[in-house]
Amino acid sequence: MSQYILALDQGTTSSRAIAFDRSGNIAALSQQSLPQHYPQAGWVEHDPLEIWDTQRRAAAEVIARLPEGSVAGIGVTNQRETTILWDKATGEPVYNAIVWQCRRTADIADALREKRGVSELVAEKTGLHIDAYFSATKIKWLLDHVPSARERAERGEILFGTVETWLIWRLTGGKVHVTDYSNASRTMLFNIHTLSWDEELCALLDIPMNILPRPVSNSEVYGTVAEGIEGLEELAGVPICGAAGDQQAALFGQGCFTRGQAKNTYGTGCFTLMNVGGAPVRSRAGLVTTVGWSLNGETTYALEGSVFNAGSAIQWLRDELQVISTSHECDILAESVPDSGGIYLVPAFTGLGAPYWDMYARGCVVGITRGTTKAHFARAVLESIAYQVTDLMTAMRQDAGCEISVLRVDGGASVSDLMMQFQADLLRIPVDRPAMVETTAFGAASLAGLAAGVWKDLDELSTLRCSERVFTPERAQYECEELYRGWKRAVGCAQGWVEKK
Repeated sequence: MSQYILALDQGTTSSRAIAFDRSGNIAALSQQSLPQHYPQAGWVEHDPLEIWDTQRRAAAEVIARLPEGSVAGIGVTNQRETTILWDKATGEPVYNAIVWQCRRTADIADALREKRGVSELVAEKTGLHIDAYFSATKIKWLLDHVPSARERAERGEILFGTVETWLIWRLTGGKVHVTDYSNASRTMLFNIHTLSWDEELCALLDIPMNILPRPVSNSEVYGTVAEGIEGLEELAGVPICGAAGDQQAALFGQGCFTRGQAKNTYGTGCFTLMNVGGAPVRSRAGLVTTVGWSLNGETTYALEGSVFNAGSAIQWLRDELQVISTSHECDILAESVPDSGGIYLVPAFTGLGAPYWDMYARGCVVGITRGTTKAHFARAVLESIAYQVTDLMTAMRQDAGCEISVLRVDGGASVSDLMMQFQADLLRIPVDRPAMVETTAFGAASLAGLAAGVWKDLDELSTLRCSERVFTPERAQYECEELYRGWKRAVGCAQGWVEKK
């Protein structure tokens, strides 16, 4: 009897596969590192074939540990906004994937904003701000800069997809070209009210609509795994029946099924989402509105704030500065000092996301003295992540119209007790870390499991979540407010460093 759901979790720095049983427990897990490519300052790319190969190998390792024929369905979750164009006939990418962090299209976003009424048009239709972060400007760049790409696209020879589209297309042997509503809502081309591609926005960016995938709900059978895929032969015929962008998947996996429930994922970036119910809420405080998920004909929307660099700041300490040799060492160093020694680090390596939306801000460190040590740097990095989440939550409280009583957390960096405690102190609300922190993958598995009949409904899924630890505020509020004021001054330095175009 099929008893497992396989989640494919394709992230910015790794491709992972996780099999969940009917109780929501992890039965098997595999992770493959994904190489990063930085061809120029501010540019970030992935090789689409490396994305596919690392994800395929991770999945193959997981199914090798499961009983034959035991996978009931497959769910896919992915790094969002990352943009891929490929040849419809051969499957060969026309260029590397432009990663969500990449800032090469900032000038395209600037030009759009300068056109009268366009910012309001984009916000009204898509719920987004015009920014290089989203897929639309990346598609335009590829069509404009890759030789013959535009001509081939207009002839119907090229397909566009975000990462889940690419993976589903590969898994089905090139038979299924779809995108789920949550990923589509991050392209800046998708009308979140009508749940369809918007002709006016596509024309504005000169993007042929024939390259776009078919939008679908987050829990339905899209197709089945093709025969003959190396390492995945056993999965042939298994339905691919759930998909969501990583942050919406985490919101779902955290069981935030009720309006007013919020989660934050501490990953490469940092993402706070709040369920706002069945109607989109227009943000006035620098957030964006997005589709959370569509299930059984009903769409749930979310407010979202995005931090571009969170866990990547820890990676920077490890890989570029070589201050630490492992990510865990950041915690050990940070705990060796009582505070950050008065320094603030603003990790605006690729600009600042919500609520600032400053593409030209750059990272900075302020408050350094002769007594500053690498331990203070480590602590300042962890604190910078908590400060950025506080920025998002402050904006969210202004927009939401209802109080947020608890923040549910997940992602790799959420294992840091020091950072979670500091987060609770700053927000003045409980921070709830689940016993099973793989909530992004579990969200994709849950959506697939509902379509495959492994789980009956949301009530059943809610019973599977258990808290591992709840952090409550301990530090005096006035101390936290003083620290936060210092953070805001540091952000001002990061924003004032590069002259705006």
